[in-house]
Amino acid sequence: MTTRATRSPRRRTVVALAVILIIIGAFVVRLVDIQVVNAASHVEESMDTGQLGDSRPIAGTRGPILDANGTVLAQSTLVYDAALDPLTIRVLEEDEENPPKTPWNEASDKIGAVLGMTGDQVRALVDDALAENDESRWTQLKKGLNTEQFLALRELRLPYLSMPARDVRTYPNGAVAGNILGFMGDADEERPDGVPLEGMELMQDQCLRPTAGVESFLTGADGVVIPGSHKEKPAVNGGSLTLTINSELQWYLQQMIAEETARQGALNGSVLVVEVKTGKIRAAAEYPTVDPNDVSASDEGDRGARIFRRTFEPGSTFKVVTAAAVMEGAGANAGTRVTASSREEFPNGAVVNDAFPHPTYDYTLAGALIDSSNVALSKFGDMVSPQVRYDYLKKFGVGEKTAIDFQGEEPGMLHPVEDWDNQSHYTTTFGQFYTVTAPQVASAYQAIANGGVKIPLSLVESCTTADGEVAKIDAGKPERIIAESTASELSRMIENVAVQGGLAEDIVVPGYRIAAKTGTAEVPDGNGGYKPGIYFTSMVGYAPADDPEYVVIVTLDEPTRVTSSAATASAFQKAMTQVLKTYRVLPSSVPMDELLPKY
Repeated sequence: MTTRATRSPRRRTVVALAVILIIIGAFVVRLVDIQVVNAASHVEESMDTGQLGDSRPIAGTRGPILDANGTVLAQSTLVYDAALDPLTIRVLEEDEENPPKTPWNEASDKIGAVLGMTGDQVRALVDDALAENDESRWTQLKKGLNTEQFLALRELRLPYLSMPARDVRTYPNGAVAGNILGFMGDADEERPDGVPLEGMELMQDQCLRPTAGVESFLTGADGVVIPGSHKEKPAVNGGSLTLTINSELQWYLQQMIAEETARQGALNGSVLVVEVKTGKIRAAAEYPTVDPNDVSASDEGDRGARIFRRTFEPGSTFKVVTAAAVMEGAGANAGTRVTASSREEFPNGAVVNDAFPHPTYDYTLAGALIDSSNVALSKFGDMVSPQVRYDYLKKFGVGEKTAIDFQGEEPGMLHPVEDWDNQSHYTTTFGQFYTVTAPQVASAYQAIANGGVKIPLSLVESCTTADGEVAKIDAGKPERIIAESTASELSRMIENVAVQGGLAEDIVVPGYRIAAKTGTAEVPDGNGGYKPGIYFTSMVGYAPADDPEYVVIVTLDEPTRVTSSAATASAFQKAMTQVLKTYRVLPSSVPMDELLPKY
């Protein structure tokens, strides 16, 4: 029989054992939770806080920029920057019990042989670093190693040698389309692929920019990586950007406009080529420009796309817009007439002059365009209200950026009708008192050449992601801005300008019918007036006139050899000839109609 005295200690023992077992059980459950059930999340948390592991970013490669034919205009090349850990080198060399497999003297000679250095030069880098800081953990060995050098150094398996990779942006064709491509700034921690600063590099960064990956691993107290703990999330390379530019045509036009700019003593020049039926820009050449490989070699003002940023009064090139307005708003046609002398004072007190003296002519609308008579266009303009003319200028794109919306693109300036005074009431009929850009002029002529349908201009064809998905870039919907019959008759008049105008012999392209118009704009002096005898000249046209395929506009800023729009004739003829040759456009098969009468 068990007495009460003996039962009490036994009961306490059982209770204590049970408590111990419960505590042990709780620890076991918690341990299973930590190491089995939620092991992954705990490891991830520890690695995120840096308690157990480490991680390194994996840089992706910035996508290339291609021309319309697949020619590479911009690409990223992977290079490596080699660095040494001076403290580790010293510690390993001083460890007599476990000396390194490759002594430092021998290793430094091998490193030097790969990098084109002597062993003494390599050793001096480490000695200098330790002399400055005896616990130095980093010194630059050499930047910009190629893949061959990287592989050769990696074979040495030296624990104190690191070679992180980085992208270097290169432009294989140099300055070709440099004004459109833009350029990159130096890489930083946030942007290992570099910082986009200009042009398509900046505008299409979302397409081109890579997504960085990451590799992570667990380490022990001694810093050694724990086997099997390595994880990697790969980087995603940037997409491929395809432009509408034809790089061969762009190269030729850049060379040509550089020569013509110098020959005419102009500040700068440009050539823009637009495909009539698509609105695609096939070349946007200008001089001076920038080589994205050597940005510092260009003046700051030449590092962007002046072609989208330089505004000017279009002058006579936009007399065709006045013609379109009176044709549709007042029922005028190519044979409608007004009388005009070379200088007239209008009832409101405005005075208008023509560029050349002449007696009073009974001008047809076609003749007013052929002779580019300001007085005649002023009288034709009076056939419709100022609001109607304003509306047509808006239809043709004045005062609004093109669909491209290029970085820094200017919309031009179009004053509201209520701001037109007595003089500007008439000067707006012949391309003054408002400003445009070269792409806006090209877009206006594209609409005329395309039967009155304006197609938004475009510079980007598509973006292809790293996994091959192609995203076409939608520039916008076509818009009819004038009737097809208006465009057809207006096109016939512009062709007559090219044939009967004063520069007819200078712009002829054998075998092709050309439609073209010149423009001479006064240059503001910054004080509310104009520079005397200084002009911004332009010529715009398309070919073949019987079946238009390409619009070309040439500009020269303040030419000094020939100050009138005749300065652009040679460049226009060369540009149009090369465009037709590049795209193998068939010569005109239908002869031109009879010449339209001027008077």
